[in-house]
Amino acid sequence: MLSRNKANYLISLQKKKTRDQERLYVIEGDKLVREFLIARAPVVTLVAKPEFLNSIPLMQKQGIDEIIPVSYDDLKKISSLKSPHNALAVIRMPENIINFSDLIKGLTIALDCVQDPGNLGTIIRAAGWFGIRKIYCSEDCVDLYNPKVIQSSMGAILHVSVFYTALHSLFESAQESKIKIYGALIKGESIYTRKLSTNGIILLGNESKGISEELIPYITDRIMIPKLTDESPGIDSLNVSMAASVILSEFTRSRGREV
Repeated sequence: MLSRNKANYLISLQKKKTRDQERLYVIEGDKLVREFLIARAPVVTLVAKPEFLNSIPLMQKQGIDEIIPVSYDDLKKISSLKSPHNALAVIRMPENIINFSDLIKGLTIALDCVQDPGNLGTIIRAAGWFGIRKIYCSEDCVDLYNPKVIQSSMGAILHVSVFYTALHSLFESAQESKIKIYGALIKGESIYTRKLSTNGIILLGNESKGISEELIPYITDRIMIPKLTDESPGIDSLNVSMAASVILSEFTRSRGREV
């Protein structure tokens, strides 16, 4: 049974301040919850309809600290979704430790002041698809555990580590190791003609302002996605998550040519 105090506590985890204090976050949806259970993620609480709970293998249930069967009406009260699914779970945040020496291993993404939770979630999803395991966010990026980020990432958050740090420190470490920093800018060399490395940092900027002026000097390679239309009204730029997918795809294709 879901008590009023428990319901209020679960609702409070929709706020960043509470999530940070408790080191917990919420995931919602049958598919997402199942993926976390299969991955043996640290599930603190599982709140779900009885039929969903009955479908979970016993071994997966044994790894859950607390299981609460509820009605659909109870789920609606605590859900952040307009149309809740059959399950909601509380997950313990991982202790991600930044190790700048990892920068020499393959490709990494850096995000400068990405504000939209849907964009961050989609970028995480794209990174997971293309085998990129680390994303470094500036400290003013949207919170990783915002419910909309979680939903947009579609489970890729299980496979991609996201860190928040001062990007200039990250880039200074990259410079010391002679690691390329590819900055996605309006004026740069076409991603389709530029010779791309198999390792380096791909820097993407804010949805409206692009990359911050103070980070521009760290960029070693300016890249862009060429616009192949003369139409300008309504098509002046690409969404940052869409641009990330195009850029990651091209880096992957380039890497394939070298194999």
